[in-house]
Amino acid sequence: MTKQYKSEALAAAHEAALDLAEAGLMSKQTMRKFDEMCLTPVREMTPEEIRALRLREQASQAVFARYLNVTTGLVSQWERGKKRPRGASLKLLTLVAKNGLGAVA
Repeated sequence: MTKQYKSEALAAAHEAALDLAEAGLMSKQTMRKFDEMCLTPVREMTPEEIRALRLREQASQAVFARYLNVTTGLVSQWERGKKRPRGASLKLLTLVAKNGLGAVA
């Protein structure tokens, strides 16, 4: 999955920082600070927020699941609070919330 940046300027700064880190000229701690500053933040979502997001995008659970590369059952479990999205799924949900379903198409 490609990285999603807050802006083009921050994308350029982050890419330069990555090069410095790979060359051993920047510490991992400093690189983490660049990640926090430049990358789109991810936060946990409630079941209600996930359902509202899906409905806002006018997608069925099956279509929503297909865009997120998960099963329909998993989307259902998220919306009922039986499971919570993590990792890449949570990042994709964050991007959909910010930019719409077309951002992950």
